Amino acid sequence: MMKNIVVIYTSRTGITKQFAEEIAAFLKSSGNEVNCFSDERVDADAVNKADAVLLGCWTHGLFFFAQHPAKPWTEMVKQLADLRNKKTGLFVTYKLATGSMFKKMRQHLIEKTTDIRLELKARNSILTELHKKEIYSWLQ
Repeated sequence: MMKNIVVIYTSRTGITKQFAEEIAAFLKSSGNEVNCFSDERVDADAVNKADAVLLGCWTHGLFFFAQHPAKPWTEMVKQLADLRNKKTGLFVTYKLATGSMFKKMRQHLIEKTTDIRLELKARNSILTELHKKEIYSWLQ
């Protein structure tokens, strides 16, 4: 069944943007309607109409600890509508480790949703076959 999906990302060097675009392209090729936005250009109406939302950010912080989402991502999350009736997933890009990224991202989303069933991580912008399987499973 076709779903309406929104992918929103915060990117600093372009790697997270490329990963978000890879995710969006995969979702489109699977027959879904997909919108992909940077944190600066989120379309609130598209988010409200979406069946599923994927939120991504680069890993900010020290190499092995104190990782957290970048401020533009946390500011964007504050502006989002309630996501409780939408499938919600997270993705991050990183250099050495993701550490506490997903935990911290979830903390920022606590007012929006607590039902997050997808966590994707990538050291680069390449969407792997494992990522695709995880996304497919999440959408079911």
